[in-house]
Amino acid sequence: MIVLHNYFRSSASYRVRIALNLKGLSYEYVSVHLNRNGGEQFSEGFQRLNPQSLVPVMGDGETTTSQSMAILEYLEERHPSVRLLPEGLADRAYVRSLAMHVACDVHPLNNLRVLKYLTGKLKVSDEQKSEWILHWIATGLQALETETSSSPRRGRFCFGDSPTLADCCLVPQVFSAERFGLKLDAYPTLMGIARECDALDAFRSAHPSVQPDSE
Repeated sequence: MIVLHNYFRSSASYRVRIALNLKGLSYEYVSVHLNRNGGEQFSEGFQRLNPQSLVPVMGDGETTTSQSMAILEYLEERHPSVRLLPEGLADRAYVRSLAMHVACDVHPLNNLRVLKYLTGKLKVSDEQKSEWILHWIATGLQALETETSSSPRRGRFCFGDSPTLADCCLVPQVFSAERFGLKLDAYPTLMGIARECDALDAFRSAHPSVQPDSE
């Protein structure tokens, strides 16, 4: 039985939930509330599971994996019957590059621990924090819009007409952008892809609003 330690609003957790759903894999949902009691990710029990104090963490039998992109790659290799990476070497690299763009360059700059450091240690005002968030999300989404809008690889989704790891990463970032109040009119290609994703049960059932720990 797969066990997913995650938080409903965590973008990294969200992308793993999407992948699990796309592959038709059932899992036990274990909530790690990032704001309750100073952050349950800092509890002794969770730190034994993941010393980084980050979600998600996935257990699969004897295997425990942290870091969402490592989890996605593990799921792709462990359960290849529903593929989230294309066949061709260059195409797989392309999908990975889109996914990594979001997961490694955009999302980390707006991660909860980064934002708390800005307002706590560095005494950044709420207005400055908001400016920081919107700047980095907009910068990242604009680059992704340019990339996907001109790519012959794009179909209904980031790559072709079936969801890939790139879509698993894009949709949570769009949710985050909307949550922080970024106007999304400048990204018509990305929003079209997001609408295609939102039409699928696998994406809808992974949405933060329908998770057991949703507030």
